[in-house]
Amino acid sequence: MSSGVVVSSTCPGLYCGRIVVNESVKGECGVCPRGERVDIQKVCRPCTETPELYDWLYLGFMAMLPLVLHWFFIEWYSGKKSSSALLQHVTAMLECSVSAVVTLLLTEPVGKLSIRSCRVKMLSDWYTMLYNPSPDYVNTLHCTQEAVYPLYTIVLIYYAFCLVMMMLLRPLLVKKIACGLGKTDRFRSIYAALYFFPIVTVLQAVGGGLLYYAFPYIILVLSLVTLAVYMSASEIQSLQSLIAKKKRLVVLFSHWLLHGYGIISICLLDKLELSLPLLALVPGPTLFYIATAKFTEPSRILSEGGSRH
Repeated sequence: MSSGVVVSSTCPGLYCGRIVVNESVKGECGVCPRGERVDIQKVCRPCTETPELYDWLYLGFMAMLPLVLHWFFIEWYSGKKSSSALLQHVTAMLECSVSAVVTLLLTEPVGKLSIRSCRVKMLSDWYTMLYNPSPDYVNTLHCTQEAVYPLYTIVLIYYAFCLVMMMLLRPLLVKKIACGLGKTDRFRSIYAALYFFPIVTVLQAVGGGLLYYAFPYIILVLSLVTLAVYMSASEIQSLQSLIAKKKRLVVLFSHWLLHGYGIISICLLDKLELSLPLLALVPGPTLFYIATAKFTEPSRILSEGGSRH
């Protein structure tokens, strides 16, 4: 017992608790209201903590996901001769940025670009529906709640605003500026978004807890793979060919930012100060690729194999 709160008996399960009213515990064991979670004494307490830097990096990753997908499909469907791609990229960033700001303003405390949260303690905090206890082995006590408030629902709300903003802004923009494309081609990036938004929503709803712990490694691996694929498809085998076009530099620095983002996120799992020198390794994969690309050129391998025979 502490803070004048007297607990008559312990509630079963990991997430069942009693509500506190006027410094006294009331009601039977059950689910805590939204924005609260149980403490050690099985009493529902409000989430008043500030998210850690790792939590913000996770939210940043989930916020970047639809933006990167927008950019990919805009580039994929805009065509090489289309001058509308850049404006569509800027519009997609504007949509996601406005959605993020609105989501933060509508989250407690309302009207501020900050949130209050409950600390993530273990993986089960993301899947409380799997931990509803059965004290008498017959009846189930339902205590499903958002123990990681608001990290679970804030992403879903953000995706909803992104979809609304896209439907309000993008069709009018594309109709006016993408005149060089066919009537069906110009809207394909929007159609693609109508497919990937449900996918990323289900991904967050089902795998949010797994993504919370795995996203640094996902960023690092995917950014390395996509950079290697891009450099191979663009036939970049020297520093001169890399800096020959501004677009290639933009792609390169974007991947470097993702490399650094992933490294910092991984380092936060340990001690950030001791791991910051690892950021010096960000250009490493690019330099390694350029140094070894000439030795893995398919035409050279085939010619050497033919000369031996």
